[in-house]
Amino acid sequence: MQGFNCYKYVLAAAALLVCGVAAAQDTAADQANIWAVVEKQWNDVEAGDKKWMDEMLVEEFTGWPKNYPAPRNKASTKMWNRFNESQGKLVAHELYPLAIVVHGDFAVAHYLYTSAYKNKDGEVEMNNGRYTDILVRTDDSWKFLSWHGGTDD
Repeated sequence: MQGFNCYKYVLAAAALLVCGVAAAQDTAADQANIWAVVEKQWNDVEAGDKKWMDEMLVEEFTGWPKNYPAPRNKASTKMWNRFNESQGKLVAHELYPLAIVVHGDFAVAHYLYTSAYKNKDGEVEMNNGRYTDILVRTDDSWKFLSWHGGTDD
């Protein structure tokens, strides 16, 4: 009988190991999907895609870029984005992922960036900065719930 109990423990340990590997694979897949969303957001801005906010921000979104006096909801973020687009455009960027933490249906992505912005007079300004994005899993994809960051001073 003791041998049988030993096998139960071995089987239980094997099951836990398989579950742990599956969870690690799920986390790695989630991290890859989250990073793809972050990259898509920057690529859409650079491409001049006007729909990215409607598609990528949840309705409850609130973000706080460093150069704004207070957090902005989705409507405010859209309004200021339209204004900024009238002043110039993002012409190049590079992202440097630092860490992505997934906790259930929420994720935090920390990264650095370098960007080039061409104003309406044709002058290009280079910036380096950092962002922390908070994303939530929805029925169809990961979407932005919040973010904070901006250029390094």
